[in-house]
Amino acid sequence: MFAYNNVNMALTRRQKDVLDFIAGYQVENGYNPSYEEIAKGLKLSSIATVHKHISALAKKNYLSRNANQSRSVEVAPRYVQEQSRNKFSASLEVPVYGSIAAGQPIQAFETNESVTFADFVGRKETYALRVRGNSMVEDHICDGDMILVERTSDASDGQIVVALVDGTESTLKRFYREPGNMIRLQPANEAMSPIRVPASQVAINGRLLAVLRKY
Repeated sequence: MFAYNNVNMALTRRQKDVLDFIAGYQVENGYNPSYEEIAKGLKLSSIATVHKHISALAKKNYLSRNANQSRSVEVAPRYVQEQSRNKFSASLEVPVYGSIAAGQPIQAFETNESVTFADFVGRKETYALRVRGNSMVEDHICDGDMILVERTSDASDGQIVVALVDGTESTLKRFYREPGNMIRLQPANEAMSPIRVPASQVAINGRLLAVLRKY
């Protein structure tokens, strides 16, 4: 029986080749490859080289082995989980085609960049809120926008936070510490005044990560 241990070590390029070959072979044929088939498939110099890579992969919890069976090497749950995470990340990635002028026209250049949303979604510490009101409009956060928030109880001066005031009212503001153990929650709207309260009356529920707007 394979026992999973929390060993966090990176794979070498050749180890990844061996792991991907075993997984692909199993999917294509319905059974696991022998050491000879691994060596032939990857053009490795000897069976001893296959043994070395498989031992390293087993130690890193990417493969399991059963000494009493032929074709005993199989991918472990860790590999399947990481492949699933990689596919999830790829599905949340969009290409960056360059820049677009919002003032004077400029020449557009296509790039090889991409933007991934995997850093924001699929994580327990990230949640979304819909904005109501225009207190942060000068920071380009408008009524009806959706924001992504990192759940945290700490913030640095100047960060935009979700703050709970007096245990009852939540608000999105810039956070500042002031003398006398006071907190200033600063709106980004010149028509509105900041909220100043004792630090004991403010709880941070998150930090702003991103603003989403549909048109």
